[in-house]
Amino acid sequence: MWDQAVACVDQGDVEAALKTFLDIEEKNSKISFNIGCLHLANNDLGAAEKAFDCSIGKDEHLAVAFFQRGVAFLKKENFEEALADFSNALRELRGNNLIDYKPLGLSYKLYASEVLHNMALAQAQQGQWDKAQESLLSALGLKPKFRHVELALEAILKQKLFDLVEIRPRLLFKPNRNYVAELEQKDYLGKAKVVASVVHKDEFSGFAPLQPQPEDAPATPKAPEVLRALKGEPHTVLYEFSPETSDELAVLPGNIVFVLQRGDDNWASVIFNERRGLVPYNYLEPLDITTLSKQGQNGTPSGADEIPAPPFKNPPARPVRQSGDYNNVTSELREPSGCIVKVHCSYTVVITALPGVPYETLLQRIGTKLNLPASALSLSYVRSGERVAIGESEMTSVWHCMRSGRLTLWCTLSEDPQENPPKKSVQALALYAYEASSPEDLEFSQGDIITVLSKVNADWLEGQCNGKIGIFPATFVQTLHKD
Repeated sequence: MWDQAVACVDQGDVEAALKTFLDIEEKNSKISFNIGCLHLANNDLGAAEKAFDCSIGKDEHLAVAFFQRGVAFLKKENFEEALADFSNALRELRGNNLIDYKPLGLSYKLYASEVLHNMALAQAQQGQWDKAQESLLSALGLKPKFRHVELALEAILKQKLFDLVEIRPRLLFKPNRNYVAELEQKDYLGKAKVVASVVHKDEFSGFAPLQPQPEDAPATPKAPEVLRALKGEPHTVLYEFSPETSDELAVLPGNIVFVLQRGDDNWASVIFNERRGLVPYNYLEPLDITTLSKQGQNGTPSGADEIPAPPFKNPPARPVRQSGDYNNVTSELREPSGCIVKVHCSYTVVITALPGVPYETLLQRIGTKLNLPASALSLSYVRSGERVAIGESEMTSVWHCMRSGRLTLWCTLSEDPQENPPKKSVQALALYAYEASSPEDLEFSQGDIITVLSKVNADWLEGQCNGKIGIFPATFVQTLHKD
């Protein structure tokens, strides 16, 4: 019925697909997820929420279900619940940049940056603009880069809302092809026929004779399908391990884990029950697939009915963690939020930088943004109402001027004194209202008086209005001449 419901969706009959899904008696987490997605596509938010509740109840680590329920809450304007679900989805990503659900039957990749994008929207809906900005800055530090994250950050800087990221409608979990094939009717007995055996003293009675086998032929062990399908080297857990940090994984004696990477500090990155984390390697023992395969072929080994005694040895000491590169994305997610630096030159540009970076690094970043050599630039900032030149010794004072994650600097070409701000200010009258479309734009209303600071080119000017500095179209204002 699962396969029939998916086929109905492919044919565009959503109502028949939903009815078929609901008729399934034992619904697993994936089927409940599919029901929730169909309700969400029909804008039946209450039914979608209940279906995602069932999906998460059957699989509490299904990050994409938390993500979809968060979308439903956001559309219902339950912003606190939406923020909690997006946080849970990010937690279940466990420091990974993405989760590809294609091996599980869903052609979708859930990116951490998209989860952070929707988290920022939920925070913005509650008026938490600073937290929303931090979430989007974290998303900008991840790969791949998404344009919608940059647009969302520009909107947040102007304290405006932005669009929600959603999964494409009618995108569902599909059943495993092997599972569907097993449901097809098969004739296992076939038609009876008379046969003759070529084996001496053959006492076999059935539909096919025994075939002669070569003597003393070595048995060819076959690795179990599950072990061959998973990545990493299989290991058996010898001792119970309780995690002390969020990137460590809890395991019990007898569990089978798959080691993806072993570090020099005796820690291993493993997969267990579709979850990835760190486990001390001295708690593990390599698993002999050949031996396991023989046990499965020859039946239960002797003494297998007895409950094995617990290990008589105490677990080894916990290894000392080193700053190993087990997961690059984990470090990216935990990287401190950047500071938005607005730089006024012949025109205004915006860059992001980590608070506390040295002068040369900051100057190099600005030079790259302006497409000018750093040696030709000099920076200054405002201290006690006066413009002060910046050097390496001034950087501590410069970063102390940062407010709410923002910093304003001035840049001049050291080789061209004409780039300095003009001594005589020119004022202009705003003929039309101008709405900023990027952080470097200057927003004003009709009738505002603007102080013109410089001319960018024939079409754009840089000016100051209402305590803000930015660029604006020259055709939107009229210069005021003093009588």
